[in-house]
Amino acid sequence: MKIKTLTTSVYTVPTASPEADGTFEWNSTTMILVELEAGGKKGLGYTYASIAVATLIDKSLKDMVIGKDAMNIIAIRTVLIQHIRNNGVCGIAFMAVSAIDNALWDLKAKIVELPLCTLLGQAKEGMLLYGSGGFTNYTDKQLKKQLEAWLQQEVKYVKMKIGRDEKRDIERVKNAHRIIGNDAALFVDANGAYSARQALYMAEVFSQYNISWFEEPVSSDNLEGLQFIRNGVQHYIQIAAGEYGYQLNYFKHMLSHKAVDVLQADATRCGGISGFLQVGHLCEAFQIPFSSHCAPALHLHAAIALPNFYIAEYFYDHERLESLLFDGVSPPLNGMLTPDLTRPGFGLEFKYQDAEKYKR
Repeated sequence: MKIKTLTTSVYTVPTASPEADGTFEWNSTTMILVELEAGGKKGLGYTYASIAVATLIDKSLKDMVIGKDAMNIIAIRTVLIQHIRNNGVCGIAFMAVSAIDNALWDLKAKIVELPLCTLLGQAKEGMLLYGSGGFTNYTDKQLKKQLEAWLQQEVKYVKMKIGRDEKRDIERVKNAHRIIGNDAALFVDANGAYSARQALYMAEVFSQYNISWFEEPVSSDNLEGLQFIRNGVQHYIQIAAGEYGYQLNYFKHMLSHKAVDVLQADATRCGGISGFLQVGHLCEAFQIPFSSHCAPALHLHAAIALPNFYIAEYFYDHERLESLLFDGVSPPLNGMLTPDLTRPGFGLEFKYQDAEKYKR
């Protein structure tokens, strides 16, 4: 099953409106699509990153993949990681590896004509979701509309961004709690915007609004700060982080420092499905719940192959983009995503005609 072709393409989709979190602002999302062909089948994978990822794949990594046996995913991935050593085994280079690895798993599952979760060994029927958005620049009206839309989809966990202004953060969280009442659990995400003591104070204030998840109260690189906050908050508030991790050692350090209650990873960053599964098994060894960051359609099959997987981020930008660009994207049902077991691989087919207007 020699890989005959590898192609990349880049698509930039404007957001529905300008968006911001505690430390960043944006108005579009860029997806790099990788497609592989072997055995008369075509596999796809993707990452969300700079167009530089596509350049790196085309100019440097493609030759490491073409001609290799599509069944030997780990062998190909190992060669790719060795090849990017001098560029840094992280960031753009590792996102490139991630996109290729994702495509390799989709291809392999399609060659053997199985859904990816069946190939991996399905452990759960579906992937529990939390709605994610609530951007810091949203008006109260926008926030209300988004939260109520998730409730209508029976999503019982919702997350909003904070971190721009303490006073405004408190008012927005109070408003969100008023909107959802007892119909859903409320999560907050500061994207590392606070100091450790500031975050601990905010957690105390938020506790009156039944916050049960505080994501990146400080930078994920500040393991001592995360541990300090985790030890200081009320027992029912889970500290979550890890979305910016690339290599397995990063996640091991986070767990060894007892920095989080829930560890996050992103298959578009951490080395693809292969890396995501490694992190999931690491969490199982540490007896820590595991959560996926963004890209819900991409994570579905791997997530339900992990016994200790907890909950997935149903990120507004990505679920919107995935529905625009792919056939086979399942809508939430009873607050979960479940795979279509009649479709092989990720169950996704790219909509070339619809995507053409977003192509770079």
